[in-house]
Amino acid sequence: MGTLRDKLPVPLPNFEFARNFAIPQIGSAQRFLLLSILIGVFAGLLVVCFHFLIEFVAWNTIGVPAGESVLFTLLFPPMGAFISVLLIRDVFPLAGGSGINNTKAAIYVSDGYVPLQSVVGKLLACSISIGSGNSLGPEDPALQMGAGVASYIGRTFKLAREHMRLIAPVGAAAGIGAAFNTPITAVLLVIEEVIGSWNAGVLGSIVLSAVSAVVVSRSFLGNEPLFRVPEFEFRDPLELVAYVFMGIAGGFISVAFVRIIAKFRERMAELPPWRHYVLPLLAGFLVGCIGLGFPGVMGAGYETMDSALHDQFGWRMLLLLLLAKFVATVLCFGAGTPGGMFAPTLFMGATLGGGIGLLIGNVPGMPQVAGSAYVLVGMGTLFAGIFRAPMTSIFMVFEVSASYVIILPVMISNTIAYLISRAYLPTPFFEQIARQEGLELPSAEENREKEILHVEDAMSRSRKELTWDTFVADALQAVRESDVPVAIVHTRRNAWASVTLAALERAMDSGKGDQILAEVFALTDLPKLYLDLALDQALMKLSKVPILPVVSRARPDLLLGTITLSDVHRAFGIKG
Repeated sequence: MGTLRDKLPVPLPNFEFARNFAIPQIGSAQRFLLLSILIGVFAGLLVVCFHFLIEFVAWNTIGVPAGESVLFTLLFPPMGAFISVLLIRDVFPLAGGSGINNTKAAIYVSDGYVPLQSVVGKLLACSISIGSGNSLGPEDPALQMGAGVASYIGRTFKLAREHMRLIAPVGAAAGIGAAFNTPITAVLLVIEEVIGSWNAGVLGSIVLSAVSAVVVSRSFLGNEPLFRVPEFEFRDPLELVAYVFMGIAGGFISVAFVRIIAKFRERMAELPPWRHYVLPLLAGFLVGCIGLGFPGVMGAGYETMDSALHDQFGWRMLLLLLLAKFVATVLCFGAGTPGGMFAPTLFMGATLGGGIGLLIGNVPGMPQVAGSAYVLVGMGTLFAGIFRAPMTSIFMVFEVSASYVIILPVMISNTIAYLISRAYLPTPFFEQIARQEGLELPSAEENREKEILHVEDAMSRSRKELTWDTFVADALQAVRESDVPVAIVHTRRNAWASVTLAALERAMDSGKGDQILAEVFALTDLPKLYLDLALDQALMKLSKVPILPVVSRARPDLLLGTITLSDVHRAFGIKG
């Protein structure tokens, strides 16, 4: 039958030479950084191919611009949806599901393993579905394809298990960076949404990979950003009123969008198995019907967003485009058509921002502002409301506009939308989708906001400190009066040791009560803890000794308190 490599029209890069690859001069961390650049290069090349393939399908199906042919507009979206689902369901079954959630599953479930089948399946299926006009985007699939490239390279170079777990987010940043053409946004999105926390051990690799991918992407697609953004100006504080309204509207539209999609997918899941093939077909036909009146909503819709940025639409048309894209995206994503959600979210945000901004601009006394400013802020607003990634949304708008002036408006609008979304949606979008797909993955939002306990949250400041010249009898009395059966002892070396109640009692029974501690015990120096250390670090050290000193970083000879295993248990709420 041949291998998958033999069946592909373009053979995959041959990494056989690397099977025994070894660089004795560098350590594993440096080797991982070098591999991150390699991952960025190949992920960037793959995303460029993805981009060209989508354009190729679009030219040969619905045509460019979309909607010129009534027959093609009605015929090809359902055909593309059906063929793409057929590929996912019957040829590449491991390529199904959300790109974000599949990448997270690679981190938390499969030790960084992303099957190569999922990369090929995503590439082909999403190219056909998006290129044929279905209302979805390429960014989420590009993220998973980048993770798949990274996983394949990691397996080829036989990386250790701990590095394989970190390889997926490195590739994910490369994939989304090449798709968005924005390296900073890619890094933040992976950290905020995929990893869920700042991981210093992988941050450098993520940055290198994202930058490498963007450089490769720009080499083929040009140095122009995803959108041609006019210069942004902020002239009148009254403009902030429009951004406040935009944030409120964006927040409630985000809530409605996520709830409708979740409910739609729940209802569709109750249907028999034929739904997997019939529903995308019906959704594609309805998208074609919508495309007859609003061809700009078909596919990712980048051209329409670019037109909105250059004031090509009035506020009525922008709000109609928002409604059309809302319905088309719910139909496609709810039916299970392969594709991502980032581009539709940006489209809806752009039309929402432009529509509300221009509408408010008609109110007497409000300053006249170019619609492009509202369009750009609207993109970030809906992104923050739907995906609950506020930092990513702010830097995405900043990176696209290259204007510091836009940061205040986008922070106001995004924060309001984010807070409304949190208030009315207990479960973030991708977590809801993961549960519907049968995955129990950690919530990135919970990871970001999870309280981390430190040594200062558990230590005791009231325990009495003994000295090396304390008499054994006096030390025994002090420990018996203490809340723990151990005492901390300040030694002659300006360090601390410990002595237990049992040891003191044995010394007392041996008639050594009138001797000092230094004469009776070998006072071994204990490791020191600091107030800001995470409590889990203290827990590991307390597995070997019963008590530890907590000292000041500025004054290592100054004892601030002590900590025991019972203190840690109390801080974590463990009773008994």
